[in-house]
Amino acid sequence: MTRPILTAEAIRSAEQSAIAAGTCVETLMERAGRGLADAVVLFTGPRPTLVLCGPGNNGGDGYVAARHLAGKGFPVTVAALSEPSSEAARWARGKWEGSVEPFTDVDPAPLIIDCLFGTGLSRGLEIAVAERLADLVEQAAIAVACDLPSGVSTDDGAILSPVGQYDLTVAFGALKPSHRLAPAMHHMGRVVIADIGVETAGQWFEIGEPQLPPLKEDGHKYDRGLVHALAGTMPGAIALAAKAAAKAGAGYVRLSTSIPIEDLPDSIVQLNTADMSDERIGCVLVGPGLGDIPVVLTLALTSKAPKVIDADAIGLVGEPQRLIGHDAIVTPHEGEFVKLFGKIEGNKAERALAAAKACQNVVVFKGPDTLVASPDGRLGFAPPAPAWLASAGTGDVLAGIIAGLRARGMASFEAACAGVWLHGRAAERAGPDMIADDLIDALADG
Repeated sequence: MTRPILTAEAIRSAEQSAIAAGTCVETLMERAGRGLADAVVLFTGPRPTLVLCGPGNNGGDGYVAARHLAGKGFPVTVAALSEPSSEAARWARGKWEGSVEPFTDVDPAPLIIDCLFGTGLSRGLEIAVAERLADLVEQAAIAVACDLPSGVSTDDGAILSPVGQYDLTVAFGALKPSHRLAPAMHHMGRVVIADIGVETAGQWFEIGEPQLPPLKEDGHKYDRGLVHALAGTMPGAIALAAKAAAKAGAGYVRLSTSIPIEDLPDSIVQLNTADMSDERIGCVLVGPGLGDIPVVLTLALTSKAPKVIDADAIGLVGEPQRLIGHDAIVTPHEGEFVKLFGKIEGNKAERALAAAKACQNVVVFKGPDTLVASPDGRLGFAPPAPAWLASAGTGDVLAGIIAGLRARGMASFEAACAGVWLHGRAAERAGPDMIADDLIDALADG
């Protein structure tokens, strides 16, 4: 299941559409505040709670949440940065029957709910406010953010002013890009969505568990897909990728290499030739361990089969337009991305989409916040993956997984998204002491 991701502008548009259809702002605020309170109740039991309310509608959501939490037995204190500035926020403040303390004077509490500023923040908080908020968050046993932690930009993952570590973030209507973009994503804790009754369909989404192609009862190895990998100067990398392709379900993996590679499973066929005209090839895999051998990339591009272009091969492409007309999935990290696509302006989401349009192929922009971009505008955001994935060889494993899935018949964008999801979940199973070889074993355990 995938979860939609909306920019600040998109969520405002969705809310305006709901209002135009007859839902008043106060109803949306009531739904948001109640959803926030319900999420807090599910996350923790009653304990002294401090709700921090800003002047806008985010603060209004806080007043509503405070009312619902108090009704559920939570001892609630509300502190406000200033008086409400919007009509809906004043309505919510009027429904809160308790007192409201000044933000600057309030005492810390075991549970803090930050409703100061949410979606649409364009500049950092005042220094005194940011420092006071950070202190309250640090002293709390549990910190909850309303839509986004105050100080986080909505669309690009930027930290506009110092932000503490939150345990729970409750997103209204849909996830926002910064829930899944670094560095902001690392401050969110668990992220859940409160349904406020607005339309959230779109082309951006969080990548969810994939549905893999079923096996045919009367099928054979070529039905499950043939991956043809091309070796280079570092055999270990392409060996990892080839093994990952096999574990991802490819029916047949073969590897062209001038020097035999030891310790590969016998099921992976090693050849000293490379026939790219073989129509049975389901996906060509090139790049892991390639080194500076441009002729190998050129050989791969002579094939009519789908391709995964990874690692060293990315730097040998030259111009993105060279890939137009090829059915390729390109898997760069930041340095490789800049080498192929140049210094594209914008945030990571905008850069990924611009790159996909430039080469007219799917781009997997890797990192702690991996994105999968399609030239048709679809954009998949990876769910959080373990930090221990940042180790040698794991990118080769990802390339192999994607190649295996592409060979099995999944479309390029779907294969890339599925590969990213499976890669992250395998890392979770492998544990913090894993190396890339363990990641392949964990993939088979899923």
